[in-house]
Amino acid sequence: MLNVHEQLVEEFYAGFAAHDPETMLSCYHQDVVFTDPAFGTLKGDDVADMWRMLLDRGKGNLHIEFANIKADNNTGSAEWTATYNFSKTGRKVVNNIFSRFEFQDDLIIRHTDDFNLQEWAKQALGVKGMILGWTPFLHKKIQQQSLMMLRKYQQKH
Repeated sequence: MLNVHEQLVEEFYAGFAAHDPETMLSCYHQDVVFTDPAFGTLKGDDVADMWRMLLDRGKGNLHIEFANIKADNNTGSAEWTATYNFSKTGRKVVNNIFSRFEFQDDLIIRHTDDFNLQEWAKQALGVKGMILGWTPFLHKKIQQQSLMMLRKYQQKH
């Protein structure tokens, strides 16, 4: 039987798998902080808009699987895989991600996703990603482009 925080994380990923950002966002504290290799650190409304944007851009071309949800009163973790075609190149990406959570008021206050950005770059960008995927230059460029994409989405919505 899952405890309350394990249920919360499961609800988050079930919403993600169903392409339902509002269910995902209902699991977050209003002061949520999200961090991952592609976006860096985002807070509050930027986190909400990121998930809305990613699901909107995915147009149903995003498959989510999740497993190994564990949580106690303060922290939790999960493993998940996102499979999709990267929009800029059309290349298939299978991204394996490890998530860590911190809880406050029975909501997720901190969400950190870790994945191998070099492996992601190789899949998404091909030869360029294979050659440059390990470099801080490419990591910074990916974050800059991700944030620029988020800001454009926010201007339209």
